[in-house]
Amino acid sequence: MARPATKEKTATKTKPKTSLATPWSVIVHDDPVTLQNYVTKVFIKVFGYSVSKANRLMMEVHKSGRSIVWTGAREQAEMYAQKLQAHHLLTSMEKVDV
Repeated sequence: MARPATKEKTATKTKPKTSLATPWSVIVHDDPVTLQNYVTKVFIKVFGYSVSKANRLMMEVHKSGRSIVWTGAREQAEMYAQKLQAHHLLTSMEKVDV
C-alpha cells in the first residue's frame, strides 16, 4: 500500500549575521619632551589634517594628557600608530565600545 504524499513544506528562514568589524582608535599621549609645534606638524604629515585640526588635537593632548586622533579599521589604525611612533610620539590603540 502506498503512503499518501505529505503536502507540508518546511520553510527555514535564516537571517545572515553580518557585522562590521569593531573600529579602533589611535591615541596620542602627552609627554614632557616633545614640542607642541612638532606634534602639530606630525599630525599634518601623517593624517593630512588641516593646521587648525592638527593644532586642536595637539592642544587636547597637551591639556588632557591624551587625544583620540583617528578612528577606523584595525589594520589602518595599526599603520597610523606605527607612523606616529616612528615620529617618537607616545601612541596607543583602543577598541571602540559600540
